[in-house]
Amino acid sequence: MLPEQTRDGASSHYRALERLYNAAPVNSMFPSELHIAGEGLSRLVFTVSEDVYHAAGAAHGTIYFKMLDDAAFYAANTLVTDRFLLTTSFNLHFTKPVRGGKVVAEGRWISGRKRVLVAESRLTDEEGDEIGRGTGTFMRSRIALSGLAGYSR
Repeated sequence: MLPEQTRDGASSHYRALERLYNAAPVNSMFPSELHIAGEGLSRLVFTVSEDVYHAAGAAHGTIYFKMLDDAAFYAANTLVTDRFLLTTSFNLHFTKPVRGGKVVAEGRWISGRKRVLVAESRLTDEEGDEIGRGTGTFMRSRIALSGLAGYSR
């Protein structure tokens, strides 16, 4: 169990990361909600609709990448309270096409705490079937979280 002050500080960091996600202009194109439940964990919920389909009538791979990368990224950034992370690599595996409905991306930190962090993420459809998964490597940047719109109140 964390001491009260540490828990409060962690919770403040998690809420600030959620605000940062909401403030990112790109997310106006991909309506979704980020929830951070604890250290090394993130959950994104979004809805796939026809406006993100490719020519064959299913969600384009950009949707898979965006949500998997974001879920892994925010899971990793829960461990870093001073700097914004940058994605340095991301491996993506498509397991099933999705044609619509609610999709959940869950991220989980795997390793690293200093300069480089590794996190994985998994996408599931409304039936709970896996539709994709990925693993990312994230590096601390020189960008202070406190200076970013959305992170600070």
